[in-house]
Amino acid sequence: MSARLQAGDQAPDFTLPADDGTSVTLSSLRGQKVIVYFYPAAMTPGCTKQACDFSDSIDRLQAEGYTVLGISPDKPEKLAKFRERDGLTITLLSDPDKEVLTAWGAFGEKKLYGKVVEGVIRSTFVVDEQGAIELAQYNVKATGHVAKLRRDLGLGA
Repeated sequence: MSARLQAGDQAPDFTLPADDGTSVTLSSLRGQKVIVYFYPAAMTPGCTKQACDFSDSIDRLQAEGYTVLGISPDKPEKLAKFRERDGLTITLLSDPDKEVLTAWGAFGEKKLYGKVVEGVIRSTFVVDEQGAIELAQYNVKATGHVAKLRRDLGLGA
């Protein structure tokens, strides 16, 4: 299991394909605050709830200066279907090799229904304008997470 990131660490850079055929490089977003969240699989109940919550909150988050990137091991084609099916308005990125997931400590051993398995650890990070981790949260809950994140960032409900 890779080491977990903490506040103050430099965010590992990445370039990943998006659901719309473009690529996104984290370092190209310097000067902006970025919320990077990792989720196990598109179109599953918990991941759908979380993606819809971020999409529903995107206008308020953008007004506060935040860009949101959701990353999963799904292929871009599946992410495009996910966006279409659920009307998502956030950027979805594909990491099928799990290299970025691993670099961010968001892939490894976790408990699933009482068993230890290897997989995506639902995690959320806030990266500041200089590319440093401002907030690192592992094993987050899909439901209610965006509201909790807003509280943690002092943004109100």
